[in-house]
Amino acid sequence: MKTTIVITNAKPRNPLVAAAHFRRAGSHRSRGGALRQQTGRTLRRELDQLSHSKDSP
Repeated sequence: MKTTIVITNAKPRNPLVAAAHFRRAGSHRSRGGALRQQTGRTLRRELDQLSHSKDSP
């Protein structure tokens, strides 16, 4: 005699929630890493301008 196991399906998931997580829904502010990168780029640009201005007479 063969034993069969019956597994009941869980409650179906909301398809809109998965799409929202995929789009990273929520705040429109930049993340901390993006702000640090932008600050580093700005600093590098200012240092380059400063070094170029010292080189020219």
